[in-house]
Formats: sequence, structure tokens, C-alpha cells
Amino acid sequence: MASQGLAERSAFTHVIETATPELAISANDGLTLASLAAAKGKREALAAAIQEKYGVSLPSTPQRVEGNGIAFAWAGPDQWIAMAERKNGRDLEAELKPVVAGLAAVTDQTDARAILRISGPRAREVLAKGVPLDLHPRVFAPGSVAITHASHIGVILWQLDAAPTYELAVFRSFAQSLADWVEESI
Repeated sequence: MASQGLAERSAFTHVIETATPELAISANDGLTLASLAAAKGKREALAAAIQEKYGVSLPSTPQRVEGNGIAFAWAGPDQWIAMAERKNGRDLEAELKPVVAGLAAVTDQTDARAILRISGPRAREVLAKGVPLDLHPRVFAPGSVAITHASHIGVILWQLDAAPTYELAVFRSFAQSLADWVEESI
């Protein structure tokens, strides 16, 4: 009898992966993600617990920080998306719950959101066709985060480095629409 189990697959089923010196586009499917929302009045205690465990300060403005194999992107007042490589079965929801018990709500986002990576000298040009932000390096630099839209699709956008490399987190059900828009914007 054939297996009835679910098989893991990318939300970007038809992404045209691009890899040229000017532009690279790919799905970043190797992450475990979790949302983190501070309990009322517990933001400072939560920040202290995260600092102690991971060596980073949770951002209170639209920023992305990294430390000890994990990154946190600001996702609104007292809210963050935690992300890490999904190696050796790592599960951020399970990892974070005991760290922030009584301080925050933790919800797995690994299968709820999809991450598209766009990098290279043409990345800003491609994003400018549908993202209503000033992505000039003076304004939006490595570590910057924005909750915005890309051609009417809600995304959380962050910049990883000066190459520039951007990642867009989108709800999984909108992943293919985002990929289609990016392909048309190349």
C-alpha cells in the first residue's frame, strides 16, 4: 500500500530560480519560523530571557538582529518572527516555549509563511516595481525591516547584507502570486 503521509514541499512550486551576477532569486525553504508576542507587561522580562539565551536584544523598531544561530525580525509592537536554519530537526516553536514560558506566546510559522530571497545589484530595481519603499542604502540598510506589500501582496521585508540581499516573508497561500509578480518584474 502506498504511503498516505504528507510530503514536505516548497510553497514556491513554480519559482523560476535565477542566478546571475546581477540578480539571484530563490526560495529559502530551509528555515524554521516562529512568531513571538510578548504578554502584557512582560516585554522587558522577555527581552532579558532572549538576551540570556541567544545573546541578542529584541528590536523595538523595524530591525532584524542575529545571534547564536537565530534571528529575530520585528513584526509589530512587542511582536517578532524568529527564524533559524532547520537543521537536525530544529523546531523553533518547541525550542522557544520553555525559554519564554509565561512571558510570550509562541506560534509555529514554518508552514504558514514562505520566504523568497532576492539579491544582487538589480534587486532594488526589481523590488521597486511593486514595493512602495525607498530601498536606497541611506534609508533601508542591512538589518532594516518593513511590513509592507509587494504588488498588493502583504509581506515582511528585511535586508540581510549590502549586496543587497533581501528576504520577503509572505503567507504561504500568496507565495505563488508573489513569485509570479517577481518573475514579471525581472
